[in-house]
Formats: sequence, C-alpha cells, structure tokens
Amino acid sequence: MNKSNPSPSSLRPSRFGKVAVLFGGKSAEREVSLKSGAAVLAALQRCGVDAHAFDPATRSLQALADEGFERTFIALHGRFGEDGTVQGALELLGIPYTGSGVLASALGMDKWRTKLVWHAAQLPIPNYVLLEEHSDWNAVTQQLGLPLFVKPANEGSSVGISKVKATGELRSAYQAAAKHDKLVIAESFIGGGEYTAAILGDQALPVIKIEPANEFYDYEAKYLRDDTRYLCPCGLGMAQEAEMQRLAKQAFALIGGQGWGRVDFLMSETGQPYLLEVNTSPGMTDHSLVPMAARQAGMSFEQLVLRILELAHVG
Repeated sequence: MNKSNPSPSSLRPSRFGKVAVLFGGKSAEREVSLKSGAAVLAALQRCGVDAHAFDPATRSLQALADEGFERTFIALHGRFGEDGTVQGALELLGIPYTGSGVLASALGMDKWRTKLVWHAAQLPIPNYVLLEEHSDWNAVTQQLGLPLFVKPANEGSSVGISKVKATGELRSAYQAAAKHDKLVIAESFIGGGEYTAAILGDQALPVIKIEPANEFYDYEAKYLRDDTRYLCPCGLGMAQEAEMQRLAKQAFALIGGQGWGRVDFLMSETGQPYLLEVNTSPGMTDHSLVPMAARQAGMSFEQLVLRILELAHVG
C-alpha cells in the first residue's frame, strides 16, 4: 500500500457521525446507483462508520435533518442526484455532502454546456453539432464525418447513445436520444482509444484505458459484460499520461468540480487527447473505474470511500 494514503483507522470513522448513503433515486441510472450505493454502504460499515441506506425515491430529504444525519455520501447517478438538485437541497438543510456543489453538478451533467466551458478555455474537444427534429442530416454528416455518435446531453451511463454509420441512420438515432432529453448532440468519432482519469481531492489518479469487446463502450459494456478490458497501467508513456492527468484536473476545475470525479477522454490516432465528458458522481460498482484507479494508486476500496467522505462539504 502507498504509505502516503491513510489507513481506515487513521481517519477515525466515528468522527463522521451518522452518515446517510444516498442511492437509488428515480433517474434512468437507478439500477446502477443501487449497486454503487450498496458497495459504498458495505465498505463504510466495515470501517466502523455509522452509515445507513437512504433512497430519495422513497423518502423525503427532510428526513435527513429530522433523523440527525450529519453527513451524506452521494452515490446517486443521473438526474435528481447528480445534476445539482439534491446538492441544493442538502445545502438548504445544512448537511455536508460528497462530490461537487450545485453549479458544477448541474454543469457536469449537461454535456453541451460543459463543452462550451471547455471550448472557451481552448481545451481540446471533439467536433459536435446540436440536433433537432428538422436538422439537415446530410449537412451534419458532411460536417462531422462518419461514423459519428448521437447522445442525449443530460444522461449518463451511455443511456440513449447510438453509433451512426450512415446518414440514413441519423434521424432514428436522434429520435432514440430525444426520448431521454430534448437536447441531443452529434459528435465526431475519434478512433485512437478511450481513456479516463479519476480525480480525488487535488490528485489525479492513474489513467485507465478502456477496451470494450463490443463496438463501443455502451451501457452493456459498462455494467453487464465481463469481457470489457480495463488497462491500468494504461500503456501510455509517462509524459503522455501526466499530460492527460493535468488536462483532467484543469477540465474538472473549470466546471467548479470538488471532492472527486472522473474525466473521460478520446484519443486520436496521432495521440492527441480530446475531452469527452465529466462525471461528478462516478460509479462505485464492481465494474467501476474510480475504484480500479485507486487500487493502482495503492488505495483499497475502504480507503477510497473514507477519503471521499472526508472531503464532504456544504456549498
């Protein structure tokens, strides 16, 4: 174990007080959140934290104050949990919570507006177009090339995403994404590999390269299949990995990210990294990326969840 990482006992779990692990919720990512939250809850309890399950889909957040909870670990994914709504409620209640604040959570959930911020700071992002029902599909494919990806701007876990290989498929891909969000993005394909860098406090954890066995890293590859390959060490040279970690920290800071999160990248065939999106409440399942990166850095899952809980804040 890396000696710079505190042991679970050194963090005195009792000092956190009564902790609610928020998971479940009512987004399209509820099932993933249930798995994340169960893993976090079990780890906190193993460490001696007075942690309790709390599902905002079935209980009012006011119960957190009424029942004397002193801190919350947000293991919610998607809307009504990762988008600033729960964060705002917890601030009104005065209860510290893990992860980013209201603004960064809302901004990070919106892929389009995140791109606007990164573009304004001259950070590298893939070319993209906002789609609507009457978009000129031929013009879109001429601008972005084929294949391309279509995705809802405000969903995670690859919900509603399609890979489009022909102009004739673009309208149906748009319609599939629009079922999840009125804001839909078409994005250029960048084929040199997919990578991710987790952020923990002021540190960027080791980069992971993702190699799905199916055509792209979709919901099935993320949560259901066992043949997706995760390479950590990622295979990049030291300087190239360090540059990706630096870019991840910069991108996370630009949206106001706090505590912990994850920044996803696409790599071009020439080795240029492009920022894809940011996740302000990453998964914590047995397939999840942040725990993998933490292990590579010498942290156990228990140490990771305690560190995230330690970084909890109000506002």
